[in-house]
Amino acid sequence: MNFRQLRYFCEVVDGGTLARAAERLYVAPTAISMQIAQLEGSVGGTLFDRSAKPMTLTPLGHYFLPRARELLRLGQRLEDDARDMAQGRRGWLSIGFVRSLLYSVLPLAIRRFRERHPNVKLELVELLSEHQTTALRQHRIHIGLSRFARPIEPPNDLRHAMLFDDPYVAAVPSANPIARARAPSMSELAALPFIAFPKDPASSYASQVMTMLHSAGVSPQIAHEAIEVHTALGLVAAGLGFTIVGASVATRGPTDVSFLPLPGVLETTQVVAVTREDEDNELVTSMLGTLRAVRSQLVPKQGVRKRAQSPSRTHARTTG
Repeated sequence: MNFRQLRYFCEVVDGGTLARAAERLYVAPTAISMQIAQLEGSVGGTLFDRSAKPMTLTPLGHYFLPRARELLRLGQRLEDDARDMAQGRRGWLSIGFVRSLLYSVLPLAIRRFRERHPNVKLELVELLSEHQTTALRQHRIHIGLSRFARPIEPPNDLRHAMLFDDPYVAAVPSANPIARARAPSMSELAALPFIAFPKDPASSYASQVMTMLHSAGVSPQIAHEAIEVHTALGLVAAGLGFTIVGASVATRGPTDVSFLPLPGVLETTQVVAVTREDEDNELVTSMLGTLRAVRSQLVPKQGVRKRAQSPSRTHARTTG
């Protein structure tokens, strides 16, 4: 199966007959007939009912048509984008990111970058920190925006650029009385069900958070496991328990979730930009500069920017 066969197939459907499709494509009807026969051979079934006058699509043909059109659309888009890049009319920057950064620096950084580079094709790929290394080495992404529960020594072929320290905070339902307490105790948090994330065998973040809670004297009962932070915060908003996130999430966090400091917990998470050691790309340099410029505007200098709570309640400090 190839793009020519797909294009001929779609033209026959749009034109209604082989002859009309041949006129539109400036080829002989026999050439179209041969290509469609080869296409049917590759998919293992007939796409047209040739006994009908004019020909109609078979059930397989009805299934195949929208998918063939989508492949042609994607192929045309790939060709156009590649031509623009080859002729210098367009650049490309691919960023892998953990979802929690959608609540802090990433949206503003993207807007600022777009203002300076409107013709750059910007690809955003949701990836856990543990999966970004492979994507970087395969050149699928240029930058990995990662969150680590403890300092990580980068491999020799990668470079880590620290963006900011992010204190741990508890995300609790705003409707729960604990959200109105001036300084919740760890025992009060322990009384709530715990929502762990991310649920991924490659990620150690959830187990490291549990270790941190145990060190603080809290042994929460895991009631739910969420795949990503979005789901975890949704479960918190529904009143199903609490979870642990970075303080920067409070910047754009849900309005029905309150973010509380963890008394006595001084550990922070590190938000890091990861690039290849041999990376030499002006767009990468520009995006890293943009991230550093916006972090001071959105990452709290002191405390947690939270609904209905004073910033002075946080005991941990950010350095970003």
